[in-house]
Amino acid sequence: MARKRFIIEMGMGIDQHGQEPTVAAKRAVRNAIANNALPGIWEVAGLSNPNEMIVEVQVAVPYPEQVRQEEVLAVLPFGRKSLNVEKGGMVVQGRAISSLNDKNDEMLIAVAAVTVFVDIE
Repeated sequence: MARKRFIIEMGMGIDQHGQEPTVAAKRAVRNAIANNALPGIWEVAGLSNPNEMIVEVQVAVPYPEQVRQEEVLAVLPFGRKSLNVEKGGMVVQGRAISSLNDKNDEMLIAVAAVTVFVDIE
């Protein structure tokens, strides 16, 4: 079997309050897959089950060591999933609002690439 890329989807996510890199990462992945339909998985690649897809996620986010990876992968509804988190994204100064549990003025921005692979004979 040969592994072939089927689609690459990109997205961005922001956590304006709370300074949670996991929240920004989840939003970036959700944004990447939000407006896609993949009928070609069945009609072109011939898969019979969406969990046969191989889904590799790459996320760049501030404070990558704080990302709860299982929560980010849970955004994906199907597939054999893997996640690579790296330092990146952006920190922008916002405004801390104590009632929103802000720790500081930082807004965290994450970017994500979601690549779907299929095994082809």
